[in-house]
Amino acid sequence: MIHATVNQKATFDLEISDSGNQISVNGAPVTIDRKEVEKGHFHLLKDNQSYNAEVISLNKEEKTVVVKVNGQSFSVQLKDRFDDLLKSLGMESTGAAKLKDIKAPMPGMVLQILVEADQEVEKDTPLIILEAMKMENVIKAPAAGKVKRVATEKGIAVEKNALLIEFHS
Repeated sequence: MIHATVNQKATFDLEISDSGNQISVNGAPVTIDRKEVEKGHFHLLKDNQSYNAEVISLNKEEKTVVVKVNGQSFSVQLKDRFDDLLKSLGMESTGAAKLKDIKAPMPGMVLQILVEADQEVEKDTPLIILEAMKMENVIKAPAAGKVKRVATEKGIAVEKNALLIEFHS
């Protein structure tokens, strides 16, 4: 059983056979004829209706997929029985990265600060450009979060492990 939440609104319970040919949505069998036209692009037939589907992005770690069906994008969050088990044990957030603070990975000079207090950031958002050994290093957010305060200034030399940015808990 897989729980699929579409656009953070509607949730569906999916059961897919090992062969992938039999699908059940919320307990009701659904027949879908599908053909992969090219990698990531599919042609689907359901109830004599034709659909063109494209996988826009797939994040296996976060179990998210963005698909475009007939030109309309859908964001889908997937949860399986292991996610349900972790939730029942009160451990559902164990795998999620919590962003507390960003420290300098090496000594260097702060060239640019790209964020400010109270700014929301997504994973991999560039935060600071740090010059070390005559190279510019972009320090990115390892997870999504909200900046509590910037603990350094442009033009300041910092030591390794110096606090650069603090995030809300």
